Amino acid sequence: MKKTHIVGIAIIAVAIAIIVSTYGNSSTYASFAEAKETSKELHVVSHLVKEKPQYYDPIKDANYFSFYAKDNNGNECKVVFFGTKPQDFEKSEQIVLTGGMVGNEFHASKILMKCPSKYTDQEGEMKEFTSKKTTASL
Repeated sequence: MKKTHIVGIAIIAVAIAIIVSTYGNSSTYASFAEAKETSKELHVVSHLVKEKPQYYDPIKDANYFSFYAKDNNGNECKVVFFGTKPQDFEKSEQIVLTGGMVGNEFHASKILMKCPSKYTDQEGEMKEFTSKKTTASL
């Protein structure tokens, strides 16, 4: 075999490895009910349940925030986020949670909030918050 053939095969092998690793790390959108059935990391589109309590005590643990959210199917679940409480969290119109179920709680590694727009004719702004805890610990 020529050196160019060997280099070409090596490049193809690296490209296939990158595609497979990207596909394996991708997560899908689901509901809380679907998240209970799998151990994969998922995205759950939800809304804050403002009637239920939120817990955040920065003096005891600044990296623990819990609240209740309702997904688009109407399923309600307690959400635990191992990070600081996002600013203007109560004002968010929609929350996209990335993480997985641990028991009856959804442990979020990321929170993406859609905040209300300052202007009525433009889209709302999206803000992302990442947990201090890694997703490997889920």
